[in-house]
Amino acid sequence: MTPWSEEQVVAAAPDASSVAAGRKLAKPAPWVESGITDSLLWGACQGSGKKPYQVSIDLTEPAYRCSCPSRKFPCKHAIALLLLWSSGQVAEAGAAAEFAREWVEARTTRAAAKAERSERSEPVDAKAQSKRRDERVAKMDAGVDELVLWLEDLVRAGTAAALAQPSAWWNAAAARLVDAQLPGLAEHLRDVAAGASSGRERWLLRRLGRLWSLASAWRRRETLEAEELAELHIAVGYPVQTATVREGEPVRGRWTVLGTAHEERGPLTFRRTWLRGSDGEFVVLLETQGPGQTFGVLHLPGTVLDGAVHHYPGATPRRILFAEPPTVVDAPPRLGSTTSIRGAVAEQAAALATAPWRTRFPVALAGIRFDRITDPRAIDDDGDALPLVRGSDMTTVLAHTGGQACDMVFELEEGRLRALSAFTDEGVVVP
Repeated sequence: MTPWSEEQVVAAAPDASSVAAGRKLAKPAPWVESGITDSLLWGACQGSGKKPYQVSIDLTEPAYRCSCPSRKFPCKHAIALLLLWSSGQVAEAGAAAEFAREWVEARTTRAAAKAERSERSEPVDAKAQSKRRDERVAKMDAGVDELVLWLEDLVRAGTAAALAQPSAWWNAAAARLVDAQLPGLAEHLRDVAAGASSGRERWLLRRLGRLWSLASAWRRRETLEAEELAELHIAVGYPVQTATVREGEPVRGRWTVLGTAHEERGPLTFRRTWLRGSDGEFVVLLETQGPGQTFGVLHLPGTVLDGAVHHYPGATPRRILFAEPPTVVDAPPRLGSTTSIRGAVAEQAAALATAPWRTRFPVALAGIRFDRITDPRAIDDDGDALPLVRGSDMTTVLAHTGGQACDMVFELEEGRLRALSAFTDEGVVVP
């Protein structure tokens, strides 16, 4: 297996402190044993205790195990071992260490037992499944009706009164939506609660309008086209089973990785990886990481992947699922067609006609430069400009371009741009 780059190792870490601690151990001295086979990496790191910590890493998933007491996955010892491997300091071995081999065998046994239980499980009772679905929809209908009444009461009392409400008032309403199996609507309402404390009345009205449009669309969902209905299901949190997505016909092609964005929501972290097919289609790979979990291998911007993908239902750009792990091919990255800021805003407006509750869209903009380092704005060749999301740092891009214009990929979100990558003469640069 090709060694990970340092960027991939850092992306796999749970936090910056784990990376810093791992770098301190990423040297041969504390490692009394290490090696790698086709897909298994292992090592023994001598710590302060009598016995060295035993680290095993299955690189295909990836999955991690360490005998240290840390609750982070991967821990600093696993990160250090990955960094050693990345820098070419782990030698190939004919056979794995006993502790690593036993771990792999135990994982294989558990996976086989799980598959056997699945094969022996009772066939799906279509009638019972339909009954459960009908019960859920009825509960969702009741939750939407309650939300409509709540919104009407809120507007009747006035937005000034709503802005003065404590967070517990908003969270109680969101909890009722969770009970009604409407997690998407609950998340929208939590976003409203987070911003209401700032006293932004216009912002509040926009968010409440989005909730009202979702509730209204759900009430007349029978009149929606299939694409519109799929978008509505995504927005309210009606799940699409992965098995159902895999039943569709996969589409094989080459996909250029454009960039990655992370978003934290409570205990969960979401990772969006935007790609573009050779036909110019934008798609997104969405991953979720909970406590004690890790993301898969990071696909670096500028990488070209070859593989077959399944598309989730919905409007463009759609979420995808790789049918099998894609292959990295040696090919120059292709950004494809670009547009101006005015063109990107027009494209977003057209997309909102199908899904007015969507908040972000990928855009490839041509000839972008920045007017300042602090709180920068992106300016195109026509002189049109949009602000970047707060906290954006374009120092790296400016250093590579010398302040000259370049083509860039952004997420366009509520009138602001989140920079994902820049396609420069030196290659693809990540801000």
